[in-house]
Amino acid sequence: MKAHDGMYIGGEWRAAAGTDAIEVVDPANEQIIAHVPAGTAEDVDAAVRAARAALPGWAATPPAGRAARVAALRDVLVARKGEIAATVTAELGAPLPFSQAVHAGVPILVAGSYAELAASYAFEEKVGNSTVYAEPVGVVGAITPWNYPLHQIVAKVAPALAAGCTIVLKPAEDTPLTAQLFAEAVHEAGIPAGVFNLVTGLGPVAGQALAEHDGVDLVSFTGSTAVGKQIGATAGAAVKRVALELGGKSANVILPSADLAKAVGVGVANVMGNSGQTCSAWTRMLVHSSQYDEAVALAAEAAAKYGDRIGPLVNAKQHARVRGYIEQGVAEGARLVAGGPEAPREQGYFVSPTVFADVTPEMTIAQEEIFGPVVSLIRYEDEDDALRIANGTVYGLAGAVWAGDDAEAVAFARRMDTGQVDINGGRFNPLAPFGGYKQSGVGRELGSHGLAEYLQTKSLQF
Repeated sequence: MKAHDGMYIGGEWRAAAGTDAIEVVDPANEQIIAHVPAGTAEDVDAAVRAARAALPGWAATPPAGRAARVAALRDVLVARKGEIAATVTAELGAPLPFSQAVHAGVPILVAGSYAELAASYAFEEKVGNSTVYAEPVGVVGAITPWNYPLHQIVAKVAPALAAGCTIVLKPAEDTPLTAQLFAEAVHEAGIPAGVFNLVTGLGPVAGQALAEHDGVDLVSFTGSTAVGKQIGATAGAAVKRVALELGGKSANVILPSADLAKAVGVGVANVMGNSGQTCSAWTRMLVHSSQYDEAVALAAEAAAKYGDRIGPLVNAKQHARVRGYIEQGVAEGARLVAGGPEAPREQGYFVSPTVFADVTPEMTIAQEEIFGPVVSLIRYEDEDDALRIANGTVYGLAGAVWAGDDAEAVAFARRMDTGQVDINGGRFNPLAPFGGYKQSGVGRELGSHGLAEYLQTKSLQF
């Protein structure tokens, strides 16, 4: 697609208030592929005002009407699936098959799920002598990350639209072209002017202005825990609602009864997908001491098969950060069994698929979110030890448990302090709530729980 040189505000592309621009770089070859405007507080204000003006009309639209528009948006995303995948590959670096299946495919599923929910959700219910209405919370400020650029947009915008909210989106500066393509899809789907607005820009400028704006009723943010804390503090001072999906350090717990080869193979694949740039990736693999050496060999073999099959990291800063974590792992005594900090190519922000053995729970690579293709194998002695290690971080976003039967895995998973757990390789479900415990955030995305984040209740007593 051709980059727009303006903002999508009030149903049209408008010139930015300032002249600064953001370079969009292809991380596979480090070449500049486009420029987009770097929005200012003035751009954000114009977008919020447009969203506020459109709110009464959209909120009053019957749920069936909102469902029809979300369904139309889903259909446009289907029609432009190839263009979406190519755009994500160009600015994020994901291999094209992964972009087609995940970066383009999953948002289509999510949009479709909200088209159905908007038509079927109980926006009104009788409770004793009261009638309780679920009403839109108002204007939503959505701030999205670069790692799943379209999915994260759709996971916020689709439920907000279904709820009757209007939106101002500030996407990550690394992947603005996908956001502009989404704005085109919104326009093509016939969503009324001002209901969705897009401002591209830098987080400390446009993002901060959106979080602080007194015309925004809810801030929905996905990104780092550090930034999430800042947004939470800003919103709290204004008594403004927030939904925060933040960092993760997920445990992949392999119980002795599990199919070890399958658990290790799927676990490594989970981390290598999207080049490890997934907040819910199972980066800590917990293996019983009796199976540990075999698991290490299997993990090293699985990682080696990826080689050139994974894409680059998103930018130079992330590239240096991940390589620094690998170097720190070696310095703290972990044993490299695959990969390492050396760049596998002269050009592009590539990192070799990396596996560490002899990792102890207190090591930096076992505690902090690396956000790269790095797996740490940790030994445990019994289930209580495994649970202590699994729960022993400030995060609680996701995880996995493998066992000989589902009941055994479920019993362990129920004791984990985390918002989502895959049981023996469970599949993605767009209707299931996703979100974290502890410092992995507050609130949930996807399904009816995700829709509820954008609603507030009013009860009438009779």
